[in-house]
Amino acid sequence: MSTSETNLGSSPATDASARSTLKLPQSVFGVDTVAYVFPPNRETLGGSAYLISHTAASDSNPLARKNILVDCPAWTEANLDFITQQGGVQWLAITHRGGSSRVRDWQTHFDCEVVLQEQEAYLLPQVETQTFHRDLELTPIHRLLWTPGHSPGSACLYSSALGGILFSGRHILPTRQGLATPLRVSKTFHWPRQLRHVQRLLDEFTPQTLSYICPGANTGFLRGKRFIDDAYDKLAALDFQELAKSKALL
Repeated sequence: MSTSETNLGSSPATDASARSTLKLPQSVFGVDTVAYVFPPNRETLGGSAYLISHTAASDSNPLARKNILVDCPAWTEANLDFITQQGGVQWLAITHRGGSSRVRDWQTHFDCEVVLQEQEAYLLPQVETQTFHRDLELTPIHRLLWTPGHSPGSACLYSSALGGILFSGRHILPTRQGLATPLRVSKTFHWPRQLRHVQRLLDEFTPQTLSYICPGANTGFLRGKRFIDDAYDKLAALDFQELAKSKALL
């Protein structure tokens, strides 16, 4: 796992030739600005981070945004500039230990709160964190859910926008066919618990409240679509008995 305790104080990439090859974050749902997805971050083993754009309904200033960064994108000048242009970051939500990279740098640069499930906090001893046990409401439409299994403190972030969006980290990933599934790997902490917490999502939501999943890895399988649609129905179609027999992938 890469954390902010390494390379503290170093600058983001500034070499012109390197920057020219960087891809900018893209709007997940097209022309709207509900969420942006960053290019995969090599420091998090190809993890995909998201910026959720949020302005409190009670705030008359549209620039007074309380944005949420879900996991850590690559520490580059392009990404830092983009986030600044969108109004900065209020919260950095870590979905699992593999989604963190240079956390202390992100917190210092944007003066944001780092939020994660309590069982992951010890991995960031030099970072001031806000922890939660089971659920934590960040805004009236955004909350974090503890979904252990992939790691002890794995979590998902749920937004009620657009009929319900789940930013799933590595708890749920896309398949080559564009479906949604939990994936057992060699580093999976507790496979039966992970399956139970996928089932918990089916109990928690409905087809009307869970329309999309934005996964934290394997986004290349989405073939440019940037989300899994019909999310609830695809989870409901999973065969949990067969999944329970799955062998760990390397």
